[in-house]
Amino acid sequence: MELKNIFNIENEQDFLNASLKTFRYQYGNVEIYRKFVDFLKVNPDEVDSLVKIPFLPIEMFKNHQILDKNIDTDLFFQSSGTTQMNLSKHFIADTELYEESIYKSFDQFIGKPEDFIFLGLLPSYLERQNSSLIYMVDYLMKKSGKPENGYFLYNHAELFELLNTLKDKKVILFGVSFALLDFLDYCHEQSEESMNFPENLVVIETGGMKGRKEEMTKDELLKILQEGLKTEKIYSEYSMTELLSQAYSLGNNEYECPNWMRIMVRNAEDPLAYEKEGRTGAINIIDLANTHSCSFIATQDLGKIIGDKFQVLGRIDHSDIRGCSLLVS
Repeated sequence: MELKNIFNIENEQDFLNASLKTFRYQYGNVEIYRKFVDFLKVNPDEVDSLVKIPFLPIEMFKNHQILDKNIDTDLFFQSSGTTQMNLSKHFIADTELYEESIYKSFDQFIGKPEDFIFLGLLPSYLERQNSSLIYMVDYLMKKSGKPENGYFLYNHAELFELLNTLKDKKVILFGVSFALLDFLDYCHEQSEESMNFPENLVVIETGGMKGRKEEMTKDELLKILQEGLKTEKIYSEYSMTELLSQAYSLGNNEYECPNWMRIMVRNAEDPLAYEKEGRTGAINIIDLANTHSCSFIATQDLGKIIGDKFQVLGRIDHSDIRGCSLLVS
């Protein structure tokens, strides 16, 4: 396949053509995906629209190597969790493709990475190996090349002091949600006069609250961060271990996809039926950067479509994985 063509998608017909081409390639070359499609008794020759494409349940990445048979790679990203959990692994065939996806998506929604200082408050990700998020932020830091770039574990005082020295700079602070709230607690302990963060500070929260802080809605989180860090630019990033693309929200908890990624919302009870715009269901993702694994993934996230954007509303608890029970083992 001509991989880089996905970055030249300009309209819905382009996206459909690329999706169907990717579907047929992956049916022929990704064994687990082919077994799943066959199990559903789907004839690949009759798949001529996005709604006819089978979406692989994301749990399959926990139990199987989802990889092009023509590829041999030892590089993988791994989901977060305890050592007792069965964690997802996403094997990566082409780091250049992933990096181009990172760059072009960031540039489309936020700006040139070269223009920003990147700071990372991502303790739970830094403390484990094979994190796709750390790979992404590392890459953005490399493209930026700014000497101030860096990560912070729990050293909030150091981050506080650095932000106070970057007043006129364009700064991106990537932060996992619970760590941003911990940092905000530290800021509240300081005098208000000593808090002089950059006017151009952009905070990008990456999720991550479960088990670490009292649960709150995304809107509540964004409001608390906006008021506490004194910046209107509280953005969000939506991706996962099993993807090679990122969607971004620039406000109102409404995300936009890059041109090679799409969100579809399926009925939570019937995975082969789709919800209309504005109705809540389970999120299916098409990520055409996943050329050598699976581009069609059924997640356990709940969401809804709003125009050309989407919202993430939570998780499906104890979901029934329909259509793949014979394979998830």
